[in-house]
Amino acid sequence: MRIIYLLVFLCCLSCNNERVLLLPKIENAKTVEVLDVSPGYIFYDETQPDSTLLNRKNLIITTNWLVNVDKRLTLKQAIPHIKFLQDKKRNAEMHKNEDAKNYFTCNDTSIKNLGFLEFTDVYYEIINSHKDSINLHALQLKPIDDAVIAELPIPMTYLVVDNDNKADFENLIRPILQQQKAIYMAMPDENLIIPELSLTLYFDGKLSFQDYISMKSILEKLNTENLKITSNEFIY
Repeated sequence: MRIIYLLVFLCCLSCNNERVLLLPKIENAKTVEVLDVSPGYIFYDETQPDSTLLNRKNLIITTNWLVNVDKRLTLKQAIPHIKFLQDKKRNAEMHKNEDAKNYFTCNDTSIKNLGFLEFTDVYYEIINSHKDSINLHALQLKPIDDAVIAELPIPMTYLVVDNDNKADFENLIRPILQQQKAIYMAMPDENLIIPELSLTLYFDGKLSFQDYISMKSILEKLNTENLKITSNEFIY
């Protein structure tokens, strides 16, 4: 079934004015099959002002969406198109399917076939902040819903990722997990429910889409018990 879909996928690309779309690579994707789908494409196209070309004519609101993004694009180039597609689906008034999800299509090298990374509930926001002023932006964020457990607010922290630290992303996440555990291990009341730690991610717009998918794949595989990755992701 997956082999057949891969052939259909390649045919779609070859029929689209012979445009080439390089999918981001991933290993051991949790999702390797999605049914009832329709595809959309964000091509790398140097002839366009922003080097991107969006083809969404085959997307059907009621289906699961497979969004194929060229891995060479930067987040600054790709995210506006992804936001546009999400808004079209979320704001649809007719024939809406609440169970339909959105996935990024990837090349899963571990199985030599397609793998999929879900982003249905992610809300992207592009901000005009420099890296050194993100702290102020993070302080202004409102607490997330249901932010009180055992009458204590959920601790909130953030992580800024750019081209300088992207290769060490997994090691940046682990201390955050350890920090949450250490704080509440010291609490005297053993019966107190340990609240989640809320983590907000800030991504440099210069990161490639391949970089982004690699980091999201790491998050998907980590044991993030008691760590809540907020649904809002900021591109600066």
